[in-house]
Amino acid sequence: MTTFPLRLPDHIMQQARQAAEADGVSINQLLTAFVAEGLGHRRGLAEIRSRAARADVAAARDLLDRVPDTDPGDDDRLRPDPSVSGAF
Repeated sequence: MTTFPLRLPDHIMQQARQAAEADGVSINQLLTAFVAEGLGHRRGLAEIRSRAARADVAAARDLLDRVPDTDPGDDDRLRPDPSVSGAF
């Protein structure tokens, strides 16, 4: 395990203390989890960019052009969301 001295602005450290206390973990555990989550997020974005760079847009459009232009069946329609005014 490696140690790393980290300087944080006072207001961020105060928020970290509060979050750690609310979660019942140490500040070290909280910050380690945040760093791991951020690195996972970056890794996921890099994977998406890599896949997008390999995409064959013309082939995808050709495939979509072959889909019949028909209305969805009654059992395949979105139901209105009553919490959204004017939905559908």
